[in-house]
Amino acid sequence: MIAGIGTDLVEIARIADKIGRSEDFKKHVYTQNEIEYCDGQKNPPMHYAARWAVKEAFLKAYGVKFIGNHRLPEIETIKDEHGNPDVSLSGETLERFKKKGFESIHVSISHTDTHAMAYVIIEK
Repeated sequence: MIAGIGTDLVEIARIADKIGRSEDFKKHVYTQNEIEYCDGQKNPPMHYAARWAVKEAFLKAYGVKFIGNHRLPEIETIKDEHGNPDVSLSGETLERFKKKGFESIHVSISHTDTHAMAYVIIEK
């Protein structure tokens, strides 16, 4: 049963600007694995923006009304065994996910030269 649906669309330039202003932004938002992956790509801001969109879409599907008080690195974009995007949770976010009786997360990511978007479905 679907428990939540979330989507997010972000301008890649906005995320590139945040990264350019402060390296701390990366550490505050992304896991070390996400940082290494994005920095290793041809267009790192595009990949950072896509992961930002996943985090925001997840929180919307999860039912969060205010993003600011969440530990964003606890929501990590990974690849499944087939190379498709997936979400891995950790820390308090994982504990709360389980307490709510949620069971699975489905994610889709897309991007253009200027925008990245993600769509997340959470199931019970």
